[in-house]
Amino acid sequence: MAFVGQSGAAIGAPAPLGGNAAKRNYILLSAFLFLFFFAQAGAMSFLAIWLKGPIGLSGAQVGTVFSANFIAAMVCQPLYGYFSDRFGLKRHVPLFLGIMVLLCGFFFAFVYAPLLQVSVLLGAAVGGLYLGLTFVAGSFALESYVDRVGRRYGFEYSRARLWGSLGFATAALFSGQLYNIDPRINFFLASAAGLLCLPLILAARIAPDAGEEEATATVTPRGALSVLGQAQFWRFMVLILGVTNLYLVFDQQFPVYFASMFETPERGNEMFGYLNSAQIFVEAVMLIIAPWVVMKTGAKNGLMLATAIMIVRIGGSAVADGPLAISVVKMLHSLELPVLIVSIFRYIAYHFDARFASTVYLVGVSFGHSLGLAVLSPIVGRGYDLFGYQTTYLMIAGGALVFWIASWFALSHTPRTDMAGRPLESARPAAAQTSGAPPLTPELAPGQVV
Repeated sequence: MAFVGQSGAAIGAPAPLGGNAAKRNYILLSAFLFLFFFAQAGAMSFLAIWLKGPIGLSGAQVGTVFSANFIAAMVCQPLYGYFSDRFGLKRHVPLFLGIMVLLCGFFFAFVYAPLLQVSVLLGAAVGGLYLGLTFVAGSFALESYVDRVGRRYGFEYSRARLWGSLGFATAALFSGQLYNIDPRINFFLASAAGLLCLPLILAARIAPDAGEEEATATVTPRGALSVLGQAQFWRFMVLILGVTNLYLVFDQQFPVYFASMFETPERGNEMFGYLNSAQIFVEAVMLIIAPWVVMKTGAKNGLMLATAIMIVRIGGSAVADGPLAISVVKMLHSLELPVLIVSIFRYIAYHFDARFASTVYLVGVSFGHSLGLAVLSPIVGRGYDLFGYQTTYLMIAGGALVFWIASWFALSHTPRTDMAGRPLESARPAAAQTSGAPPLTPELAPGQVV
């Protein structure tokens, strides 16, 4: 049985596997992430512009549609969390997501657009169910799954996730031009990516050990929900519900604001596609460096660093003058996201029971985002209509700063840890050092895959 440290993390978990199986699974899951996020970019990058342009919705109505997406995701996320922990390393979740992505083009062209033009509320409800299940909650479930496999097979999650960023960037590179030709091209390219996802996950060879199967067998709905009774969970949620939610609601309609700075909407859409692609390519490079940064700072400090950059970007967008300045501010996203992702997984791995890692991530981070965004999206959308983007951005930045300060006191100290959330030798709990636990896996160096 794995030793459970002072914070509930599995300190003496089985040593990660290596060899050909590790390389094979790393390559296949990296390709799966590339295609999934390629599809997500095609479906979601220009969603706000598509809703306000061809569909003809107002800012408040766009906020309502986004709110529906996150309400639907809220329903899915606890289920994703429970089933992810219950299935463990089984491939059920990524297989389901591949099928859902395959349906993307048909859904947008023949279901979503017609429904929105007949009834915004009906279209928002149906679209929210699909988008929330597939790209909002689904992306979190996929990330949690890859993190779990990475800890089993000895590769850093961020090294696989960088291929997801490259997939998103690849789609963003030409999605603006394709959108100007016909938005449906992007939606059907997403379907093609979903079709390719299926053989990739079927070809993976992911085998849990006996201990992992025993642990997943003990996961029950009641046990998974027990994390909601932990003070540690709610201290973590101060940061998630506060800073990161306000940042995400700021970012929803940012493409519309950016495009408004150009002589024509078409030119703005095209330039946003180029900028988004450049930002994500830098993000991919940062995903190689981020594990080293977080290893040096510890997960709590990594979280605080990433969210501080978020606040700077929100406030900077309010005062930036012209396309060049706003583009420079947008590039800050490529610095904060990799550090945030790695810090979240390290923080969860150290402070929570490993059996419920997916539940904490799906309920805490993903559900927390959806809950906050379901409430905030229509409010902020109305703010854009009443006060304009710049004033609303300053208000969002002020609120995020208040939660950021509170997070300094709410988050628990996290020592330097390896990729599985286990303290490095100098920072290990005394009990762990005498427990007879297996040796810890050394931190992977930047650029090392397996």
